Amino acid sequence: MSVGLDIGSVTIKAVEIKSEGGRPVLKSAGIIGVKDLSIDRIQSNSEYVTVADTIKRLFAASKISSKQVNISLPESLVFTRSIKFPILTDQEIASAVKWQAEEIIPIPIKEAIFQHVVLERKENAQPPFVSVLVVAAPRALVEKYIKLLGMAGLTVVGVETELLALTRALSVPGQTIVILDLGAKSTNLGIIKNEKLVFTRTIPTAGDAFTRAVAQNFGVNTSQADEYKKTYGLSPSQLEGKVANAISPVFRIITENISKAVHFYQTDEGEEQPSLIEISGGTAGLPEINTTLTKLIGSEVVIANPFSKLVVDENTKQSLNPYAPLYSVAVGLALKEG
Repeated sequence: MSVGLDIGSVTIKAVEIKSEGGRPVLKSAGIIGVKDLSIDRIQSNSEYVTVADTIKRLFAASKISSKQVNISLPESLVFTRSIKFPILTDQEIASAVKWQAEEIIPIPIKEAIFQHVVLERKENAQPPFVSVLVVAAPRALVEKYIKLLGMAGLTVVGVETELLALTRALSVPGQTIVILDLGAKSTNLGIIKNEKLVFTRTIPTAGDAFTRAVAQNFGVNTSQADEYKKTYGLSPSQLEGKVANAISPVFRIITENISKAVHFYQTDEGEEQPSLIEISGGTAGLPEINTTLTKLIGSEVVIANPFSKLVVDENTKQSLNPYAPLYSVAVGLALKEG
């Protein structure tokens, strides 16, 4: 059994996978709502207890049996950087990363936990090089997650970033794609080449900003604005396009940042245009979001379905499909191998 636990700011998602005949089979999946949750801001013991109890309820309701979990850290709280080295052995790369760490990580090395992944070796390039992805997280943040989940009766066996988990769940063999994880607080962008994460960006604009724009335009509270947003989204025909008009200026901020990030990647790496954009996260359910993004950026855009890589029984598939993008990080974490 393998469990992925994705603790977001407005929902917590859990997915349990088992292996049958060498294929990943979905055993359980569940989601529970929370209010403006941020683990890094938890201070008091009562706050820990409240969140731990919520996780316990989620596991009980979802009938998840395993107590060992893989977790993700928010992209906004970690540091991800791609570095090029001359052609080195794996051992030499590990040493080089440690030497470079002080320059690339904006926190003291003693206060950070970091890891690296070799992306590709280009021995025929001039000059030859190896590309390495370095990820660092504040040690205190990781310790908070471990404490919280310990109070929920769980053991953390794996920790990684949200985009690394999304890469595992949504990558397409042989293609370079863009993954957009549209949450409540931020939009995480990852470029995946040959099933490896090669480029990351965090855009501090997402679903909550859409809700605020609707609230201001319609003069309603955020709860009502959120319902308008979810119901009418970016549809130009619904409610005379008034909700779409309210959201559009904020949405354009995101699309402009996407275009800039992709252009930077292409220019810096000399790579071709990614062939596909996949949207995941809670805001992926916004009506007409994929068609609007296609028009603005000019690339094929689809709504992510992380369950496509799993064996899922028909009844479960029917019930989960409308919410599939919400589970992308949790599925990627559950697919993580020891």
